[in-house]
Amino acid sequence: MTQTTITLYTRNRCPLCDKAKATLDELKQEWNFRLEEIDIETSDELTERYGLMIPVVLLDGEEVGFGFVDKFAISNRLQEKN
Repeated sequence: MTQTTITLYTRNRCPLCDKAKATLDELKQEWNFRLEEIDIETSDELTERYGLMIPVVLLDGEEVGFGFVDKFAISNRLQEKN
């Protein structure tokens, strides 16, 4: 069984991104997953794709949240994976 990966697309000076990161850090205490954080400002393509949506959370490549990140929704999705 492969480990679940959560990808957080973020950028500097983004209060919603900071809240999303804190939420994911809380979830790591309860669930086993690998957290990958990607700054969209490192790529024009990512900035174009996610610039107005950040933070964006993907669970194993599937979008599960953007903007305000719902801890319970992500927790439910993690439970479905296990």
